[in-house]
Amino acid sequence: MDTTLNDEERVIVDTAAAFAGKRLAPYALEWDATHHFPVDVMKEAAELGMAAIYCREDAGGSGLRRLDGVRIFEQLAIADPVIAAYLSIHNMCAWMIDSYGTEDQRKSWVPALASMDAVASYCLTEPGAGSDASALSTRAVRQGGDYVLDGVKQFISGAGVSDVYVVMARTGDDSPRGISTFIVEKGTPGLSFGAAEQKMGWNSQPTAQVVFDGVRVPAEAMLGGPGGEGTGFSIAMNGLNGGRINIAACSMGGGQAAFDKTGSYLADRQAFGKALLDEPTIRFTLADMATALETSRLLLWRAATALDTDAADKVELCAMAKRYVTDACFEVADQALQLHGGYGYLREYGLEKIVRDLRVHRILEGTNEIMRLVIGRAEAARVRSGQ
Repeated sequence: MDTTLNDEERVIVDTAAAFAGKRLAPYALEWDATHHFPVDVMKEAAELGMAAIYCREDAGGSGLRRLDGVRIFEQLAIADPVIAAYLSIHNMCAWMIDSYGTEDQRKSWVPALASMDAVASYCLTEPGAGSDASALSTRAVRQGGDYVLDGVKQFISGAGVSDVYVVMARTGDDSPRGISTFIVEKGTPGLSFGAAEQKMGWNSQPTAQVVFDGVRVPAEAMLGGPGGEGTGFSIAMNGLNGGRINIAACSMGGGQAAFDKTGSYLADRQAFGKALLDEPTIRFTLADMATALETSRLLLWRAATALDTDAADKVELCAMAKRYVTDACFEVADQALQLHGGYGYLREYGLEKIVRDLRVHRILEGTNEIMRLVIGRAEAARVRSGQ
């Protein structure tokens, strides 16, 4: 795999880095402290094409690849993993509507999502259905020309603020084929939200339950129209492939930021008559951190390329990237905090925020334990097939 960026790719990366450095990095600590959700700033990212990255251009999308996407999210996450992660969720919602929606749905929603005139949330997880997405219990019952939704979604980023909710609900039996996808607008009667969750990290994006109590939507709100019935689980799984590499990219950016902060600190910090950077044991640690970051980036790009080319092993590679990169980059961030000593524990240095924010990446989009199951299942199948 060629890892050298061409001129167009370099412009994409540099644009994301410049925006992040100017509009995210200077404010990230303040947003974390005040729990501020900067929708206005994200709209500025949308003006640069970062809100519908891999949606088609005819509906306002940027028409880029997944590989471009993970590079963008890494640069955004160097400045603030939280806002980068939210933008990745918004992008997944836009992609779902663009890829699986009817032409009317695409034309109605993708332009607004691309500009972030409409902000989106993804509603899959429930109080009793996390990694086992097929176990969801939210139901959508057909009544004449409408569907009526009842149920609760848990840990929803943007809940209460977002303008549109992409919702997985059960329209049929208890099998995966009984799940369909709906587009539900904020303000629909019966749609409400729980109290804001008090979290370890991700403080600058709201997280809460989304409650559906007799929420009536027209049949046209089913993603893909009537032909979309029963396709929800497949849409969710395909969405998670992209979601997994995107959250890995956010960990990549956070880990890189922590590493960069550490190098500067060690060069300045003196102990026992010399800079800490000149201590051999410190250099060993830096070597391990640098190796983990480079390995993570290569695996992440490999998985994104597999998704772009629809490779046979794309699911396994996306799971590998999610598992490895989120674990490795969290450990890099934690080690960076350790190398800062007591200063790493202070909010003003920004290390403890990175550690808090990256911790949840090992849980969402399928826990890393589930990722190991996905990988192990694929490897077992390969052994049995003799490949």
